[in-house]
Amino acid sequence: MKKYRIGLFIPCYIDVFYPQVGVATLRLLEKLGQEIVYPEQQTCCGQPLANSGSERQAAKCYENFVKNFSEYDYIVTPSGSCAYHVKKHFDVIPQTDEVRHVRETVYELCEFLTDILQVEDLNIKFPHRVGIHQSCHGLRGLKLASASELIETRYSKVRRLLEKAEGIEIIDLDRTDECCGFGGTFSIFEPDISVKMGRDRIADHERHGAEYITSYDMSCLMHMEGIIRRQGKGIKVIHVAEILNSN
Repeated sequence: MKKYRIGLFIPCYIDVFYPQVGVATLRLLEKLGQEIVYPEQQTCCGQPLANSGSERQAAKCYENFVKNFSEYDYIVTPSGSCAYHVKKHFDVIPQTDEVRHVRETVYELCEFLTDILQVEDLNIKFPHRVGIHQSCHGLRGLKLASASELIETRYSKVRRLLEKAEGIEIIDLDRTDECCGFGGTFSIFEPDISVKMGRDRIADHERHGAEYITSYDMSCLMHMEGIIRRQGKGIKVIHVAEILNSN
């Protein structure tokens, strides 16, 4: 397996609320023989500002991101939505060579494992029933899985990585790519609709006996975890990086 120098980007909410996901991502990439650097001056990628209609104000975040990550072979993040934002929305700043390099080399973790490292088997164990939540940005933006409304060959990069784990049982859902309702600032401006969508998403997993809901976006899992806790349910959420780093 080829060794790359990778800049590790950890999103704000993972850094503050779910640091174990960042640690799992780091350890997984190190196990695969990669050189990992965590730029200490990194901040937000600017997505919350842009989602609120303040993309011009987010330009400083974009410029800081480029300054911190332009020297690496690849930029890897345990977040589909952040990876997509860097790829697609950094077009509002001047397209220097450094900006183009960053936009071309930023990858969501599972995408990097399958497309760049071409990992086939991580030799892991996870003896549980797991439901995969496909977040909207990763599904329709990064094309991490086939969308159910399209007539095309079915695939899922996350499922491909997980299904080889010893003891795992990946459940099939009634609605394989339904939104959880988080949607970043959507959950703030439309909380009632957001919560109803989240309840529906969780119920689909429950109907099929999932012990865990996993995803490549901790923001979606954070939204569903809040609903699960308020309802006193036993189902758990876990980022895909945590499963892929398990023994």
